[in-house]
Amino acid sequence: MHASDPPATAVVLPSGNGERSPAARNGAGRVSSHVLVLNATYEPIHVCGIRRAAVLLLKDKAEVIETGVGELRAERTAFPRPAVIRLRTYAPVPRHGRRRLTRRAVFARDDWTCQYCQARGDLTVDHVIPRSKGGSSEWENIVTCCATCNRRKADRLPHQARMFPRRSPRAPHPSVFIQVACPRIPESWRAWLPTLA
Repeated sequence: MHASDPPATAVVLPSGNGERSPAARNGAGRVSSHVLVLNATYEPIHVCGIRRAAVLLLKDKAEVIETGVGELRAERTAFPRPAVIRLRTYAPVPRHGRRRLTRRAVFARDDWTCQYCQARGDLTVDHVIPRSKGGSSEWENIVTCCATCNRRKADRLPHQARMFPRRSPRAPHPSVFIQVACPRIPESWRAWLPTLA
């Protein structure tokens, strides 16, 4: 710990007596425990908790871009509750294709919709080129698929099953991982997420 770092006891907590504001009670200003983190270039790169965001702000490693409902208080200071923060120095991020592939990220990329019939329920994933035919488990070969289409396509190639994805699968935009981390996107984040703006 450096001399300029805040003491460990200066953990920031929500202020007030626990009662939500009228805006929060009616859903217009829902209090979120998540904070969107922008890189120094204003690119959305991460979601963190309110405490982690407060530490970054207190250490002057980030600045507040959008505020939420209420305020945060530390031992000797108080400031508006952050909703979106920006790092003051650039943080390297992995290339899109190297992000870890998960089922939820595939679903989010494909808008939670079967890429063969557009159904939105009973979802799983499908290897467009089956693994038994040499297909890989990469972004470019996996799509969201409903269980019915998955059984119908079975272990066949697209031309054999006459089933082709509506959109060619590819590595997702980074904002997809924001949606996976926080499925209910606060309104204050939308201007910073290109696919949702």
